Amino acid sequence: MDRPREFVFDIPVNPGIATRGNADGPPARPRDAATVILLRDGAAGLEVFLQHRVKGMPFAGGMTVFPGGGVDPRDTDASVSWAGPPPSWWAGQFTCDDSLARALVCGAVRETFEESGVLLAGTGDGVVEDVSPYRDARKALEGKEVSLAGFLADAGLTLRADLLLPWAHWVTPEQEPRRYDTRFFAAKLPEGQRADGATSEADAAGWQLPRDAIADAREGRRMLMPPTWLMLSELEAFTTADEALASSREIVRTIPTLVRDGDHIRVVLDSSEA
Repeated sequence: MDRPREFVFDIPVNPGIATRGNADGPPARPRDAATVILLRDGAAGLEVFLQHRVKGMPFAGGMTVFPGGGVDPRDTDASVSWAGPPPSWWAGQFTCDDSLARALVCGAVRETFEESGVLLAGTGDGVVEDVSPYRDARKALEGKEVSLAGFLADAGLTLRADLLLPWAHWVTPEQEPRRYDTRFFAAKLPEGQRADGATSEADAAGWQLPRDAIADAREGRRMLMPPTWLMLSELEAFTTADEALASSREIVRTIPTLVRDGDHIRVVLDSSEA
């Protein structure tokens, strides 16, 4: 799918976009992160799960985002029970080594469970439908008391990499003091499961049509980060989750340039793709 080379936020300059204090020094080194675009079929069409981050968060505070976060060193654990495309396949999709690819997929599954309660895991060919037995494990994962590999082993579960689709790769602009090298995944809400907002990092969460989420941003009710806005725009083209997950995608590493122009923010993609 072709992307616009430039797009504009027709909203006041976004306070969620900060500027480095040492503007003349080297940019901050990005931290590897994984984000999951959860999809489901709603009564009016394709819906996406979004969270409104707590305003006090050091990164993207007050923004509306997909579930996700930084990769944990323990996400590289090769002992994790795994089903679906191997780390080498994901490494090819995201142009990284196998160890990081494993960490990104594990981070995507872990963060999705921590932040939304959706668990992309199962036994045999099945997927977990009732996650209530793992309520305590979810809290332990969020508190970094256990690793994803340890939780899955104790629960007798297997990570289901086949439920994920590589969607995009964005790096936070160099102007920002806190940066992430984020790989975006997409996944359909497993049958029987529900997404919630039971996380300390969000004060609201729910399902929306992509066009409604964009309308909220345009009219000042919510704030979106550039990649979130663009991906929601892409999702407007699909009517079902299966249709979106069947789409052909080219994963391009994108480092946008942010240009402030009065009361608008212009996001330029031309010179930042590599």
